[in-house]
Amino acid sequence: MIKKILVANRGEIALRVIRACNELDIKSVAVYSEADNKSLHLKPADEGICIGPAMSAKSYLNIDSIIAAAKSSGADAIHPGYGYLAEKEEFARACEENGIIFIGPKPENLKLAGDKITAKKIMEEAGVPVIPSSPGPVATIEQAAKFCETIGYPVMVKASGGGGGRGIRICQNEETLREDFLIAKAEAGASFGNDELYIEKFILNPRHIEFQVLADSFGHISHLGERECTIQRRYQKLIEESPSPILSADLRKAMGEAAMQAARAVRYFNAGTVEFLLDSDDNFYFMEVNARIQVEHPVTELTTGIDLVKEQIRLSTGGKLDYSFNDLKKRGWAIECRINAEDPQRNFLPSPGVVEIYRPPGGFGVRLDTHLYQDYELPIYYDSLIAKLVSFDLDRIGAIAIMKRALKEFIIAPVKTTIPLYLQIMDDPSFRKGDFDTGFINRFVPEEDDI
Repeated sequence: MIKKILVANRGEIALRVIRACNELDIKSVAVYSEADNKSLHLKPADEGICIGPAMSAKSYLNIDSIIAAAKSSGADAIHPGYGYLAEKEEFARACEENGIIFIGPKPENLKLAGDKITAKKIMEEAGVPVIPSSPGPVATIEQAAKFCETIGYPVMVKASGGGGGRGIRICQNEETLREDFLIAKAEAGASFGNDELYIEKFILNPRHIEFQVLADSFGHISHLGERECTIQRRYQKLIEESPSPILSADLRKAMGEAAMQAARAVRYFNAGTVEFLLDSDDNFYFMEVNARIQVEHPVTELTTGIDLVKEQIRLSTGGKLDYSFNDLKKRGWAIECRINAEDPQRNFLPSPGVVEIYRPPGGFGVRLDTHLYQDYELPIYYDSLIAKLVSFDLDRIGAIAIMKRALKEFIIAPVKTTIPLYLQIMDDPSFRKGDFDTGFINRFVPEEDDI
């Protein structure tokens, strides 16, 4: 039985995990950088430990500091949240070596999830549909160009060890391939410490659908349904919902079974997400496994009634998964808007500063996950995500109406946010019909290259 959990993260996800600890009567330890000494996630924690200066590399990414904090506080488990060290194999192993429970996947799961080339090979062997791609890393532009001749353009040049939309370029022909290959390589090396690239066929105007999976240590695996994550900018998700407005019962069943097959193929443990691309002909293709809790997990929680963070904790201590998707009484519709401190009218320029006015929304069907409060100063050092606004109702039209109302109520000033953009989207006829693809957001805000 876990007695104390150190939360190796910051912001709203740290607060989310600490709240789960409090409900389970488990002691919690919040860590923070010098820039986060007034962060809201420190308030409900049983204790707080400073782990270093503002820069993430010296604090939230510092494995030695976090392990030392766990030992000094007597924490017997660590929850990594998402981002930072959540998907780092070396962090999970460091926990293991120090006798600390890592609340998440096994190190071998993290290793495989971080290697997209090997993961795709395994999925192909397991019978999970995959996008045509290079059989391994492509080391040179010439090698890349030769392979592209075999699958045809357009293609995507992608970082092998990447994520979060970094190290990705879409190439329409050999000319753009030669321009973007070195750029993607440099970006991958700078972002992930691994500049390996691979080539993947580009699926025109796809939907991005992911399935939440859970797996225990006894080999039991289940999925909790899908999340529609198609509305995104530069591969960064903006709006998510569950269920998807376009999946038929048969397609949902097929994709759910493929997600569980993918998890079985890598002997997955704990909570994770299997991501797919869906084309206009209802063909779906494996993209990747995200070996962590997702930013968008609240929409699954609201439609299933399952607390995913509590499930992570339960599974990490030997809990048994004794239910399947068919056992769940899924109901209603949930929509999440990621509220970012960015100015959409200025190419999503980050907008740090002091939150002088803060009026959160409320009422029936509204969930708000945030670490904001009035007079809080947003640090310049971290991700621009400042809140997750989630609406819930019995159907999609009702969830949209609640989201629209909540967005109007939500006032954050003078910091610029993505709230005005989301209000536009809620009224958009195509969005309301569920008729959109991954290029949808460009109708509202042109890509930088198009301005």
